Amino acid sequence: MNWLKRSILLAAVSFVAMGAVAQAQVLERVLERGELRVGVSGNQPPYNTNNRSGKLMGLEVDLARMLAGAFNVEVQFVTKPFGELLAALDSSEVDIVMSGMAITAERSVKYEFVGPYMISGKSILTNERALTAASQAEFNRANLKLAALENSTSQRFVEINLPQAQLIKVKDYDSAVKMVIADEVDALVADMPICILSVMRYPNDNLATLDQPMTVEPIGIAMSASDARLKSVLDNYIEAFEGTGLLEQLRKKWLEDGSWVAALP
Repeated sequence: MNWLKRSILLAAVSFVAMGAVAQAQVLERVLERGELRVGVSGNQPPYNTNNRSGKLMGLEVDLARMLAGAFNVEVQFVTKPFGELLAALDSSEVDIVMSGMAITAERSVKYEFVGPYMISGKSILTNERALTAASQAEFNRANLKLAALENSTSQRFVEINLPQAQLIKVKDYDSAVKMVIADEVDALVADMPICILSVMRYPNDNLATLDQPMTVEPIGIAMSASDARLKSVLDNYIEAFEGTGLLEQLRKKWLEDGSWVAALP
């Protein structure tokens, strides 16, 4: 091996090693700066969303604050489009991602997941009630326009299971729901809690959703795959919150009691 190849190899090894050390120090970094940075989209109610005052609220917002309190640190929410959240995790801009993130085999190749802290599944939001009685196979037709959040499992669901339908990728749920109401798309494919919430939020727009989800999806915390210590601590706290009933209280507050909907813009 000549000196140039040896130099390139040593540089590459050093770069990988430095990256591994940086990732392995996530827990230490959180404790040293006294702050847990949590990536959220900010537009996924009831998981996370902004109220009329521009402040974040939602099940994941409450849970993130509980975790930061258990760590004895502050919490900082970093808001980005859903499709950019995992990239923010890669660049260490955030320490964890909590944004209705489904735990999938594909994502688990690169990232670790803590949880789940709730179970969701794919549903549809539509103002055509006939669609809520249709079978999944009936959605797979070329004259049907289906919206889905970009880089989400909903987008992947449409691509794999409904390839003949016209997929309209959207940046956020608010604009997608307005597209459904305006008949610009036939339906929005999204997590069932989001569909149910939209029906509650717009009671005069004839919106409807399915009685049962089309899939089952565990929702959890995404984090770097290289920091086993952070995962262990988060696992312990989520287990403790579940065991003491705190997580169940959050689920009832945000998934069953719709009184908070009045705080939305």
